[in-house]
Amino acid sequence: MKIEFTTALDQKAGIIVDLLKRSYTKLLSSVPQYWSQEIANWEEFDRDVFQFPDTVGACTFLTWCDGRLVGLGSYDNRPRPHWGIIGHNCILPEFRGRGIGKQQIREILHRFNTMKIILAKVSTNDHPFFIPAQRMYQALGFRETRRVPWERNPEINVVEYEKRLC
Repeated sequence: MKIEFTTALDQKAGIIVDLLKRSYTKLLSSVPQYWSQEIANWEEFDRDVFQFPDTVGACTFLTWCDGRLVGLGSYDNRPRPHWGIIGHNCILPEFRGRGIGKQQIREILHRFNTMKIILAKVSTNDHPFFIPAQRMYQALGFRETRRVPWERNPEINVVEYEKRLC
């Protein structure tokens, strides 16, 4: 299995939102009144990647496995050197369970290390869909720092994690 990370900027606008929609199809259909609102955020993120190639675009990459597009990773390095934030990290459903998501996070952590970022932060959700993400972050050495009610549905929590890098 050959994994490659490339810039999204070589592709057409719309590729980011397409990957996110395809990656989260099951979640979107589970409770659409909460999750379908994310699509507007994804569309804005897609626009930002291509509108701001030196910032958002530079911090977003596509993941390819044996020449096939399988997912994307992103991060925000603006708070450096104190911390960096892991952003979108998605894998298309047909490619899950192969460790590709972990490789994406390791790639982001590698980039953080080259920028001498001290702490990596990430958040996910405690909806059952995100249990694999929670396990992945814990397996990569992240520790849970807190849970806060999600603004759209207080019965669901945002789960925050951190990992010291230096």
